[in-house]
Amino acid sequence: MNPPKVTFFHAPQSRSRGTLALFEELGVDYDLHLLDLKAGTQRDPDYLALNPLGKVPAIRHADAMVTEQPAVMMYLADLYPEKGLAPAMGDPLRGPYLRWMVFYGSCFEPALVDHSMQRDPAPHATSPYGTWQEVLDAIVNQLTPGPWLLGERFTAADVLWGTALHWTTMFKLVPDTPPVREYIDRVRARPAMQRAEAKDAEFLARQA
Repeated sequence: MNPPKVTFFHAPQSRSRGTLALFEELGVDYDLHLLDLKAGTQRDPDYLALNPLGKVPAIRHADAMVTEQPAVMMYLADLYPEKGLAPAMGDPLRGPYLRWMVFYGSCFEPALVDHSMQRDPAPHATSPYGTWQEVLDAIVNQLTPGPWLLGERFTAADVLWGTALHWTTMFKLVPDTPPVREYIDRVRARPAMQRAEAKDAEFLARQA
């Protein structure tokens, strides 16, 4: 019996483009469920029954509903271990891989929102991320050796961070420094990333 396919809930021009790119990197079949953010279909009762916050990306696999982009990517990379996009348990890179997947949602996005809204962070002892500059410095220091986030090995973490840094530099939320720009360009040059961008443009055109 074939295992159930993953259902992918995606909206064009949103954070879920990273998950679309990960599917392209994995090269696996899935069922696509498109949501239209402008039309507000992410707030439809049927979707909210599955994902009460109405966010994308989300995936459903058999009885498992997975939300939050890093969790979605970690689930998918582990679901297809033969694709090599997640270090296995026991691999020395497993810990750093998990660290940077979680750092995205626990530190980077909260810091980014506060910074973009010109809000001061909480006191250092209670802030989930410290300061905006500390978050930026940690990212740049990790990227500087290159070519990928974990050195010589490309992983799902690069799909996450490559897409995130692309849109945050595009909107001038993150400084477009040489280590960041060179990393983004390397990620975006990958054929899978280019296919994802083309598909997302096609999906957006359908909703116009």
